Amino acid sequence: MNGAELAALICAGAVVVLVIFLVAVLLKLSKLLDAASATIRETGDSLIPLLTELTETTKSTNKQLEKIDVITDSVVDATGNLSSLISSFTTTIGGPLLRVGEIIRGVSGLMGKKK
Repeated sequence: MNGAELAALICAGAVVVLVIFLVAVLLKLSKLLDAASATIRETGDSLIPLLTELTETTKSTNKQLEKIDVITDSVVDATGNLSSLISSFTTTIGGPLLRVGEIIRGVSGLMGKKK
């Protein structure tokens, strides 16, 4: 066996070790891809019920918001009615009360002068 044959055997051995290493890496990669596929499949299977539940929650929230809109509109109407009532009360009662106050002040002014 000469040097060339020995070098060829060493190269062949190195190629065999490299091929064994690559096979091991490819097997691990294959297992990783299988696990990733299973995870993606499970996620997809559980995603549909989750989206259904989210849709129902959104519908329920929208119904509650519609009820709140009705309540808000009623409060706005009540506030407007109260404002009108106060304005009417002030106009109806306020003017005569001011006149009564002026009369009382005038009478007390006259009473104060007579003393």
